[in-house]
Amino acid sequence: MEELKYPIGKFNYPETITSDDLKAWIHDIENCPNEYIELVSQFSEDELNTPYRPGGWTARQVIHHVPDSHLQAYCRFKWVLTEDSPTIKPYHEDLWAALPDTQLTPVSVSLDLLRAVHHRWVVLMKNMDLKDFDRFYIHPQYGKKYALGAVCKLYAWHGRHHLAHLRLIKDL
Repeated sequence: MEELKYPIGKFNYPETITSDDLKAWIHDIENCPNEYIELVSQFSEDELNTPYRPGGWTARQVIHHVPDSHLQAYCRFKWVLTEDSPTIKPYHEDLWAALPDTQLTPVSVSLDLLRAVHHRWVVLMKNMDLKDFDRFYIHPQYGKKYALGAVCKLYAWHGRHHLAHLRLIKDL
Protein backbone atom coordinates (compact mmCIF):
# COMPACT_ATOMS: atom_id res chain seq x y z
CA MET A 1 0.00 0.00 0.00
CA GLU A 2 2.91 2.35 0.77
CA GLU A 3 4.13 2.06 -2.84
CA LEU A 4 0.69 3.07 -4.07
CA LYS A 5 0.56 6.03 -1.67
CA TYR A 6 4.09 7.20 -2.49
CA PRO A 7 5.03 5.77 -5.88
CA ILE A 8 8.08 8.08 -6.17
CA GLY A 9 8.92 7.90 -2.45
CA LYS A 10 8.13 10.26 0.41
CA PHE A 11 9.27 13.86 0.29
CA ASN A 12 12.50 14.75 2.08
CA TYR A 13 13.26 18.34 3.02
CA PRO A 14 16.66 19.45 1.74
CA GLU A 15 19.43 20.18 4.23
CA THR A 16 21.15 22.52 1.80
CA ILE A 17 19.97 24.18 -1.40
CA THR A 18 22.14 25.30 -4.29
CA SER A 19 21.21 27.53 -7.21
CA ASP A 20 21.46 24.42 -9.42
CA ASP A 21 18.92 22.66 -7.18
CA LEU A 22 16.53 25.59 -7.53
CA LYS A 23 16.95 25.66 -11.31
CA ALA A 24 16.14 21.94 -11.50
CA TRP A 25 13.06 22.25 -9.27
CA ILE A 26 11.80 25.31 -11.13
CA HIS A 27 12.30 23.39 -14.38
CA ASP A 28 10.18 20.54 -12.99
CA ILE A 29 7.46 23.00 -11.98
CA GLU A 30 7.60 24.65 -15.40
CA ASN A 31 7.17 21.31 -17.20
CA CYS A 32 4.53 19.93 -14.86
CA PRO A 33 1.42 21.24 -16.69
CA ASN A 34 2.48 19.81 -20.05
CA GLU A 35 3.14 16.41 -18.48
CA TYR A 36 -0.35 16.40 -16.94
CA ILE A 37 -2.02 17.59 -20.13
CA GLU A 38 -0.27 14.92 -22.20
CA LEU A 39 -1.13 12.08 -19.81
CA VAL A 40 -4.69 13.17 -19.02
CA SER A 41 -5.51 13.50 -22.73
CA GLN A 42 -5.26 9.69 -22.87
CA PHE A 43 -7.81 9.10 -20.06
CA SER A 44 -11.28 7.74 -20.67
CA GLU A 45 -14.24 8.87 -18.57
CA ASP A 46 -14.03 5.57 -16.66
CA GLU A 47 -10.36 6.12 -15.91
CA LEU A 48 -11.10 9.64 -14.64
CA ASN A 49 -13.43 8.04 -12.08
CA THR A 50 -10.93 5.35 -11.05
CA PRO A 51 -9.03 5.68 -7.75
CA TYR A 52 -5.27 5.18 -7.87
CA ARG A 53 -5.44 2.92 -4.80
CA PRO A 54 -8.13 1.47 -2.53
CA GLY A 55 -9.50 4.37 -0.51
CA GLY A 56 -7.55 6.86 -2.62
CA TRP A 57 -8.72 9.73 -4.78
CA THR A 58 -9.97 9.24 -8.29
CA ALA A 59 -7.95 10.55 -11.22
CA ARG A 60 -10.50 13.36 -11.49
CA GLN A 61 -9.91 14.38 -7.86
CA VAL A 62 -6.14 14.25 -8.30
CA ILE A 63 -6.31 16.38 -11.46
CA HIS A 64 -8.41 19.04 -9.71
CA HIS A 65 -6.31 18.84 -6.52
CA VAL A 66 -2.98 19.68 -8.14
CA PRO A 67 -3.91 23.19 -9.33
CA ASP A 68 -5.79 23.80 -6.06
CA SER A 69 -2.64 22.95 -4.14
CA HIS A 70 -0.21 24.72 -6.44
CA LEU A 71 -2.33 27.86 -6.43
CA GLN A 72 -1.99 27.83 -2.64
CA ALA A 73 1.79 27.51 -3.00
CA TYR A 74 1.96 30.36 -5.52
CA CYS A 75 -0.02 32.62 -3.17
CA ARG A 76 2.24 31.62 -0.27
CA PHE A 77 5.28 32.65 -2.32
CA LYS A 78 3.71 36.04 -2.94
CA TRP A 79 2.83 36.47 0.74
CA VAL A 80 6.36 35.61 1.81
CA LEU A 81 7.84 38.04 -0.72
CA THR A 82 5.57 40.87 0.39
CA GLU A 83 5.24 40.25 4.14
CA ASP A 84 7.65 39.43 6.93
CA SER A 85 7.42 35.70 7.72
CA PRO A 86 3.62 35.44 7.42
CA THR A 87 1.53 32.76 9.03
CA ILE A 88 -0.34 31.07 6.21
CA LYS A 89 -3.88 29.74 6.26
CA PRO A 90 -3.96 25.97 5.81
CA TYR A 91 -6.79 24.29 3.94
CA HIS A 92 -8.39 20.84 4.11
CA GLU A 93 -7.39 19.31 0.79
CA ASP A 94 -9.50 16.20 1.40
CA LEU A 95 -12.62 18.33 1.90
CA TRP A 96 -11.77 20.47 -1.13
CA ALA A 97 -11.47 17.29 -3.22
CA ALA A 98 -14.99 16.27 -2.15
CA LEU A 99 -16.68 19.56 -3.13
CA PRO A 100 -19.11 19.59 -6.08
CA ASP A 101 -16.79 21.52 -8.39
CA THR A 102 -14.45 18.52 -8.39
CA GLN A 103 -17.15 16.29 -9.83
CA LEU A 104 -18.88 18.83 -12.05
CA THR A 105 -15.99 20.76 -13.62
CA PRO A 106 -14.31 19.28 -16.69
CA VAL A 107 -10.70 18.34 -15.95
CA SER A 108 -9.64 20.54 -18.88
CA VAL A 109 -10.54 23.61 -16.79
CA SER A 110 -8.17 22.53 -14.02
CA LEU A 111 -5.45 21.70 -16.53
CA ASP A 112 -5.81 25.24 -17.95
CA LEU A 113 -5.63 26.61 -14.41
CA LEU A 114 -2.51 24.52 -13.72
CA ARG A 115 -0.85 25.88 -16.87
CA ALA A 116 -1.73 29.49 -15.95
CA VAL A 117 -0.67 29.22 -12.31
CA HIS A 118 2.61 27.55 -13.21
CA HIS A 119 3.37 30.17 -15.84
CA ARG A 120 2.98 33.00 -13.32
CA TRP A 121 4.77 31.08 -10.57
CA VAL A 122 7.76 30.20 -12.75
CA VAL A 123 8.10 33.83 -13.93
CA LEU A 124 8.09 34.85 -10.26
CA MET A 125 10.66 32.26 -9.18
CA LYS A 126 13.01 32.86 -12.12
CA ASN A 127 13.12 36.52 -11.14
CA MET A 128 13.71 36.04 -7.42
CA ASP A 129 17.10 36.67 -5.85
CA LEU A 130 18.76 33.61 -4.37
CA LYS A 131 18.36 35.07 -0.85
CA ASP A 132 14.60 35.32 -1.41
CA PHE A 133 14.43 31.53 -1.32
CA ASP A 134 15.59 31.72 2.32
CA ARG A 135 12.50 33.73 3.27
CA PHE A 136 9.84 31.67 4.99
CA TYR A 137 6.26 31.34 6.10
CA ILE A 138 4.92 29.77 9.26
CA HIS A 139 2.47 26.91 8.99
CA PRO A 140 0.19 27.15 12.06
CA GLN A 141 -0.89 23.50 11.90
CA TYR A 142 2.71 22.32 12.34
CA GLY A 143 4.20 25.37 14.08
CA LYS A 144 7.16 25.26 11.69
CA LYS A 145 8.91 27.66 9.36
CA TYR A 146 9.04 26.69 5.67
CA ALA A 147 11.64 28.44 3.52
CA LEU A 148 10.69 29.09 -0.10
CA GLY A 149 13.64 27.03 -1.38
CA ALA A 150 12.36 23.94 0.41
CA VAL A 151 8.80 24.74 -0.70
CA CYS A 152 10.04 24.91 -4.29
CA LYS A 153 11.43 21.38 -3.92
CA LEU A 154 8.23 20.24 -2.22
CA TYR A 155 6.02 21.34 -5.10
CA ALA A 156 8.37 19.99 -7.76
CA TRP A 157 8.01 16.67 -5.90
CA HIS A 158 4.25 17.14 -5.42
CA GLY A 159 3.65 17.49 -9.16
CA ARG A 160 5.66 14.32 -9.91
CA HIS A 161 4.03 12.51 -6.95
CA HIS A 162 0.49 12.94 -8.29
CA LEU A 163 1.55 12.39 -11.89
CA ALA A 164 2.79 8.98 -10.72
CA HIS A 165 -0.65 8.34 -9.17
CA LEU A 166 -2.26 9.05 -12.53
CA ARG A 167 0.21 6.74 -14.27
CA LEU A 168 -0.83 3.98 -11.84
CA ILE A 169 -4.40 4.33 -13.09
CA LYS A 170 -3.31 4.38 -16.73
CA ASP A 171 -1.28 1.19 -16.16
CA LEU A 172 -4.22 -0.76 -14.66
